[in-house]
Amino acid sequence: MNINNIDDEAIRIIESRHHSPHNFLGMHEINLKNKKKITIRAFFPDAKNLYVIKLNNSNQINKINKNIKKSNKNKFLMKKIHSDGLFILNINSKKINYYYELEDFNKNIKKIYDSYNFEPIITDFDLHLFSQGTHYEIYNKLGAHKITLNKISGVYFAVWSPNAVRVSVIGNFNNWDGRVNQMRALKNSGIWEIFIPDLKNFELYKFEIKTKDNYIIKKADPYANYCELNSKTASSVFDINNFKWSDNDWIKSRDFLNKAINIYEAHIGSWKRICDKNNNRIMNYREFADEIIIYLKDMNYNFLELMPNQEYPYDKSWGYQITGYYSPTNRYGNPEDFAYLINKCHENNIGVILDWVPAHFPKDEHGLIKFDGTCLYEHEDKKQSEHPDWGTLIFNYSRNEVKNFLIANALFWIEKYHIDGLRVDAVSSMLYLNYSKRDNEWITNKFGGHENLEAIEFIKHLNSIIHKRNKNVLMIAEESTAWPNITSDLSNDGLGFDLKWNMGWMNDFLKYMQKDSIYKKYHHNDLTFSMIYNYTENFVLVFSHDEVVHGKKSLINKMPGDLWQKFANLRIAFAFMIGHPGKKLSFMGNEFGQFDEWCESKSLDWHLLNFDHHKKFKKYIKDLNYFYLSNSVLHDDFNKNNFKWIDCDNSQQSLISFIRKSKDQTLIFIINFTPVPLLNHRIGIFKDGFYKEILNSDDLKYGGSGIVNNNLIKSEKVSYNWQEGSVLIKVPPLGCVVLKFIEKIT
Repeated sequence: MNINNIDDEAIRIIESRHHSPHNFLGMHEINLKNKKKITIRAFFPDAKNLYVIKLNNSNQINKINKNIKKSNKNKFLMKKIHSDGLFILNINSKKINYYYELEDFNKNIKKIYDSYNFEPIITDFDLHLFSQGTHYEIYNKLGAHKITLNKISGVYFAVWSPNAVRVSVIGNFNNWDGRVNQMRALKNSGIWEIFIPDLKNFELYKFEIKTKDNYIIKKADPYANYCELNSKTASSVFDINNFKWSDNDWIKSRDFLNKAINIYEAHIGSWKRICDKNNNRIMNYREFADEIIIYLKDMNYNFLELMPNQEYPYDKSWGYQITGYYSPTNRYGNPEDFAYLINKCHENNIGVILDWVPAHFPKDEHGLIKFDGTCLYEHEDKKQSEHPDWGTLIFNYSRNEVKNFLIANALFWIEKYHIDGLRVDAVSSMLYLNYSKRDNEWITNKFGGHENLEAIEFIKHLNSIIHKRNKNVLMIAEESTAWPNITSDLSNDGLGFDLKWNMGWMNDFLKYMQKDSIYKKYHHNDLTFSMIYNYTENFVLVFSHDEVVHGKKSLINKMPGDLWQKFANLRIAFAFMIGHPGKKLSFMGNEFGQFDEWCESKSLDWHLLNFDHHKKFKKYIKDLNYFYLSNSVLHDDFNKNNFKWIDCDNSQQSLISFIRKSKDQTLIFIINFTPVPLLNHRIGIFKDGFYKEILNSDDLKYGGSGIVNNNLIKSEKVSYNWQEGSVLIKVPPLGCVVLKFIEKIT
């Protein structure tokens, strides 16, 4: 370094506006009076006296404390050249040796290795990929990572902040003083980095950023692996590379689409609370894992879907307003605890789906909003950035680094935490520029349309790379419009999702089910319309959390009639869901008929299982789930030949009947949506032979009236429902009967 530049650079260090403090601080070779010497510069604003403890070679690193006790020969007092804490020491040596410590005798003796003697671990190739938006493991470079450099352990910090004047790491280790650990900008990438020796797990930190307007802002780490909770907003160092996984066989065997997918959607904090001395506390990840897995296996669910479990500040957002995209929420434990939950699910053959929110983010000051003093993750124009429904900000999908942040985040949960699928929230709001906006509140795309072209490209890129790297992971779209080809291949101009929530079926069917029986005949189309478009996408049928909150009533309370009729209606609602083509999802509490709407701040009403109606209904759902899992004909959801109507036009009796069939099996569903029993009802059949009732929602053990078909039913040569043969059966009130074709009687 040219000696003439020292004064100017010193001022930039003292004023905390140096883009490359490593070029000035630390150990450097200089020319002093035409002689080569070594200089060490350090900036410690609070230090009165600062010493360099010189080490002759790397083998002395572990002997440093012993050397100090024996002799002070290796200790050198630095000269304070500025009152703000700038120190310098010139050494008559021609050899640079970075193995030294700094010792501060101001208040407490503090020995540290010098952060400014370490080279970046982020390479030019890393920078190139990130600028292109294709660094799919950027989370290994940005954020905070426990590593060892030159045999010295510590934490490497890096953050993308391209418009900052200065970025520092602050924490308890430097009294939250942004002058101490000033970071280095790497070329023109916008990435800043520093290695701080001796830091360990759980060290709290933030990034302090000086903006172009000379404001100081303090931000949580966007790539943090662990975070503080609620009103506390610091990030926390956590090494996630040493988790114990035992699910390799599960990962290798993943192949979901042609098998049963029966999803239990859950919110960890309100599924079940523990009443102890801490008064109705939430379960932690390990407690939840140990109980939920037993429950899921008993109830015959084979997938657990968690509402967003990334760190979020506001409880009532349920996790859909995220500030810590790379951190499991601290509410229930640490990252290792969360990994325990996933691993234990896999050990018990239960897949785990995670809700994921790439559509928008909240405006909390410590989060992504104006991260470096400018609109970095969001658009500058409010017509593009504002999300009117939730008061949040829309990601700017035109920036490669923002797309990289999100795509790498999806891969992070899949590859680091072994998640089996992501349910992508609010896809509709991503696809349309005018989603939920008035005419003067949005800007058209370059062709004058309302399609968000950048978001579409992002989604295609996302699904393409996830399926390339993890072929059998599920990508599920929560999308509520008629946008075409959501689950079509990219080669067919599709978006590349595996599954799509069937919001149309859910809305139509629940609207139908809420009608009194005498009015249902006028709305029969709401019951049957879904099969007209059923094979346009790969659907999941859902009774989700959105349907049991905000005054919509619980599922049982949507049902008309007295108490018996409510449960009978709910039994046939789930029977129709199981029989209808599509994978299945139901929110927690639905399975035992919770009466109250779901509330994130309290436990489900498990005490209801002390009452007969709820106990029997739970037994019904358990058996219905087993029926679904054990009949492979019900898993072939995307084959048009697997489903045929027998009678879809019987609006007068509000009754439907249909077949699910394969080469090996034929099942007939007959569902009566009125409280009128049909004791001698004829339906057409496709095959002559015998039929056996294998499921009846009206069974006494489920709380029904007991109208069942106990005996084998022989087909008759009587034409009906456009078929040459038919059978006579009993169809109970508000009941579902499932018949199985038996070709031979043994």
